[in-house]
Formats: sequence, C-alpha cells, structure tokens
Amino acid sequence: MVGITLEKFAVLFDMDGLMLDTERMAKKAWTRALGESGYQLDDVVYLRMVGRTALDAQGVLAEVFGPDLPYQDLYSLRQAYYEEDIELNGVPIKQGLLELLDFLEEHAVPKAIASSTSSLFALRKLERAGIAHRFQTIVCGDQVSRGKPAPDLFLEAARQIGFPPDRCIVLEDSEAGIRAGHAAGAVPIMIPDLKQPEPEIYHLAYRVLPTLHEVIPLLDQFLKEGLPERSR
Repeated sequence: MVGITLEKFAVLFDMDGLMLDTERMAKKAWTRALGESGYQLDDVVYLRMVGRTALDAQGVLAEVFGPDLPYQDLYSLRQAYYEEDIELNGVPIKQGLLELLDFLEEHAVPKAIASSTSSLFALRKLERAGIAHRFQTIVCGDQVSRGKPAPDLFLEAARQIGFPPDRCIVLEDSEAGIRAGHAAGAVPIMIPDLKQPEPEIYHLAYRVLPTLHEVIPLLDQFLKEGLPERSR
C-alpha cells in the first residue's frame, strides 16, 4: 500500500522552563539580588517576568518597585549569582527532553530555539547542558524588537529555519510564550513549569501536557495525519 506523504513541519522550542530546568535558578538569583538592596520579590511578581526579555522584566520591576529601581546594577548582580549557580550545579534539563530530541532527529524534523534570554547567556546554558549542537538555529530576545507575548521571536525562528509559521509547532512553558506562539499562527503546545495556565491559555494552546514525554506521541500523530487546523 502506498502511504500518504504529508508536508513536514518544524518545531520551535522555548528554552528556560521548557528544556532547561532553570526558572528556579533565575528566581533564586533575582530574589537574592533584590533582597540585598532591600526589595522583596514575591511569587506573583516573579511569574510576571517568566518568559519575558530583560527589557520587559525591567518594566515589570519598575512598575512594582518604582522607576528609581537601579535595574542595571541589580541585573548585573542577579547575573553573577545565576552564573555562580550554573558553575556550581550545572544546567539541569527537563524530563523527556533528550527523548524528544532523539525522536525529532530520527524523523528528520527541523528544530529551532526561540528564547527570551540574551544570546550569549542562552548559548552558555545550552552548551553547558550539552544540547546547543542539536538545533538548526537559535533566536534570542536581544535579536528582535519585541519579546513575548509578541510573536517576533517565533516569526524570526520560523524564517531562519525556512518554514512558514503555520507549519511550525511551538513548545512553551509560559503564558507569554503561548500567546506569542498563537499570535505567530503556529500550533502552540504548553508544558507548564512554575505556574499552571489561566483558563484563557487553554483556549490559545492546542494542548497542555504534563511533560515533554507526552509531546512525542502527539508529534508522531502529526507526522502521520498532518497538522491540525488553527483557530485564530
């Protein structure tokens, strides 16, 4: 029997909280840096920063703590503590990631990264985790005009990897990332990390799955049956 050949798709990965179990490290570094300057970072404020670029995080903190917050000094201190943590403890990867990458490579599915993190720090973490070489392209928050929830990161990653956005699967852990993937016209799939999604996100995401392990059978289905139609 002759099989049906379906048009391929690409997979666009977020990084922190999705592939790398680093959001807790980032939160610890921010909490320490802010605390030493007399600012208290609570969970609600930090969750507003998840998935956002450094510039957008600055806006969140300025809104909460006031425009006189010495953001650049605090960011440098946070970065030093974050780097120290990585040096001591490495960069942990999320459950199911290596199996998912193996599956995509076995089926020759192109994959890219679209991360809000700055380029140099993203590459450092990916190399320390041993997975930088497994992606065709890496697009970071300092390479686009607007961070998530704007679609720019995913649109640029799709452009660089040579696929139209509607032939891309977006894998994300954050609400900002799901909004960005949906706005790009891709198929957004959420694997929550620090926070379970609000009801609105369930409508924007094609699926909400517990780990990256569950992504594999879904993508296998897409390979066999084609991508689902997106609702805009």
